[in-house]
Amino acid sequence: MMADSLVADDWPEIVRKIRARTPARLLAGRVGAAYRTGTQMELRRAHAEARDAVRADLDLEKQFGNEFVKRWGLFEVCSEAASKDEYLLQPGLGRTFSEVSRSQLLSLCSAGPDMQIAIGDGLSVTAMSAQVPALLPLLHSGAQRRGWSVGQAFVIRHCRVGILNEIGEILTPAVAVLLIGERPGLATAESLSAYMAYRPVRTHTDADRNLVSNIHVRGVTAPEAAARILDLAAQMMQARFSGTRLMLENARLKKCGVMNLGPPEVNT
Repeated sequence: MMADSLVADDWPEIVRKIRARTPARLLAGRVGAAYRTGTQMELRRAHAEARDAVRADLDLEKQFGNEFVKRWGLFEVCSEAASKDEYLLQPGLGRTFSEVSRSQLLSLCSAGPDMQIAIGDGLSVTAMSAQVPALLPLLHSGAQRRGWSVGQAFVIRHCRVGILNEIGEILTPAVAVLLIGERPGLATAESLSAYMAYRPVRTHTDADRNLVSNIHVRGVTAPEAAARILDLAAQMMQARFSGTRLMLENARLKKCGVMNLGPPEVNT
C-alpha cells in the first residue's frame, strides 16, 4: 500500500518507526500532486515560526524572565548593527561590538577567565530563550566542578559568530563560548549552537573554532550539550589550540591509542 493512500492510523510499523526517528516530513503522503491539507497547514505554521524567530527583537526579561536575569547578572551589549534590518543586510556589522559595548564589557567583566560564556540572539531569538535557561546553569556548575574560573555572562544583540574574536581580544579568556540561535528551519525554530574557540583573536576564522550544534529538545539535549561543550573546552585547554587542528590532533592521538593531551592550562 502506498504512503499517499494512508492516514496516520493505517501506517505500517516500518513507516511509524521511520517517522518517529526524524522531524523531517518523510512518507507524509499526498493527495494527487500535493501534500495533504494537514501537512500543508503544518508547513505554513513552521514557516511562520521560522520567520518570527528571525525577526523577533531581543528583550532580556521577556526572553528569560526577571528572576533568571537577576540570578546570573545578565546585561545586554550590542554589535555595530543598529537595527534588525541592518543586521540581516550587513552581516559584517554583527561581528564587531559597538564602542559603547566594548566599554561595558571592560567595565562589567573581569579579564582572563578560564571560560567566558556569551549569549547571542543570532538568527533565532526563540532558540536563545528556549535553550539558554537550562544550558547556562549546567555549563557554569560543570566548569566550577573542574576548578575553572568563569567570566560574567552577557547577552549580545544582533550577534554573528565572528564576534567570538572580539570577545577574545577584549576579555582574553582561555576558552570563549558563544551560545547563539541557529538559522531556523521547517523542523524547528528552537535550535541553538555553541561556537567555541581557544584564545580567539581578530585573525581567527571558522577553521579555528569548534561547534556543538542542534541543541534542542529533539536534537542534542541541554545536559548532552553541556557535557560536550565542557569536554571540548578541556581539550582546548590541554592542547592550547582549537578548531580543525584540534580535531585532527584528537584523531591522530586516538589512532595512536593516546587519549590525554597533557596537563590543562588553568589561569591562576
